[in-house]
Amino acid sequence: MCGRFVRKKSSRQIAEQFHAQVLQELPPSYNIAPTDEVSAIIADPEQGRSLVSMRWGLVPKQAADIRVGARLINARSETLERTAAFRNPFKYRRCLIVASGFYEWEKIGKEKIPMLLRLRSDETFAFAGLYDVWTPPSGAPVTTCTIITTEPNEAAKPIHDRMPVILARGAEDLWLSPEFNPEVLNSLLRPYPSQEMEAFEVSRLVNSVKNDSPECIEPVAWSERLF
Repeated sequence: MCGRFVRKKSSRQIAEQFHAQVLQELPPSYNIAPTDEVSAIIADPEQGRSLVSMRWGLVPKQAADIRVGARLINARSETLERTAAFRNPFKYRRCLIVASGFYEWEKIGKEKIPMLLRLRSDETFAFAGLYDVWTPPSGAPVTTCTIITTEPNEAAKPIHDRMPVILARGAEDLWLSPEFNPEVLNSLLRPYPSQEMEAFEVSRLVNSVKNDSPECIEPVAWSERLF
């Protein structure tokens, strides 16, 4: 699964990289957790790509309570068309969720060691995402999203049995296309090439969602561990 991630760039930098117009800005964040606001890119055939803010944790249109989103932060790629909450978003509401890396906790003995997984280039990238718009009984509509996961590559496998789908740059337009071709879309939902990724231990500051600073992503040497 993917339960925490990082977004180091500003909204303006993200918009420039992904050729999108900024509709909603968010500051960089080094410890994004479920129900936080995330930066996402959607596409319109006439207006092009837009960078917007979404609440992490998909809340289906028919949901009675927004709290259901906390259980739908991830969507398994293998069952998108069979899961009621994800079926229509997969057909009509796909998005790019912008990230610089994601965290997983590796279990070593009784310890859980926080690890950061990112591209070796340290470039910003996009997770394959789905979104929906939920309207509460009173108040404004809320746009929510989920990150699609797949089986792990060789970089992620020692740490966790799932990993988020990272889209190759050439796949982003296909994912955002309004055309629904299940065969093509499902072909994009595969593990990212492991040789283009790296994983390393980071500060235990990331264990608390209250900590959100660049120190969260600093590599930790074995000699610096605090037990």
